[in-house]
Amino acid sequence: MSSPNTLIFVDFPTTDAAAAARFYREVFGWEVEPRPEGVFYRIVPGGHFPGADGTPSDVGNLHMGIFETALAAPDPRPAPVHQGVPAGHAPRIYILVGDDDSEEAILARAEPLGATVLWRDKYWAEFNGYHGAFQDPWGSVVILWSKGGEGAVPRPDQVEWQAVKGYPGAVG
Repeated sequence: MSSPNTLIFVDFPTTDAAAAARFYREVFGWEVEPRPEGVFYRIVPGGHFPGADGTPSDVGNLHMGIFETALAAPDPRPAPVHQGVPAGHAPRIYILVGDDDSEEAILARAEPLGATVLWRDKYWAEFNGYHGAFQDPWGSVVILWSKGGEGAVPRPDQVEWQAVKGYPGAVG
């Protein structure tokens, strides 16, 4: 039996792995472990799978990482090949905002730590959800997603972006 393609890991490139580890720990409250300190950090953002007795096991849900670009494998060329912010197209990371947090609170924690807020509080009808985004101090884009729920009624300013982007059927 074949298995589907499944997201199992996301890496955040950075020129300062220790600072990025502190940033994501403080912004989201994630468990962040050095592997090794200053070079790579493993993030366990979704807690741990429950054990047979219902208590958290040692196995984390989705794992993510923070890597020091100057030390990134497998490129054999010496630094500064990987230094600086990622150029060109790069993956964007979507984070489902937890029930005990909010997009606005996350953006409020991220901005003073060096993040640039890209947008706030937009609604995407196709997926019935609200989203905002920031770029971390090292260039990665993180999109914060909140479920719209049954009967969501977005404001006009939350949907105007869809017509600007040319989405079919967009109200604008």
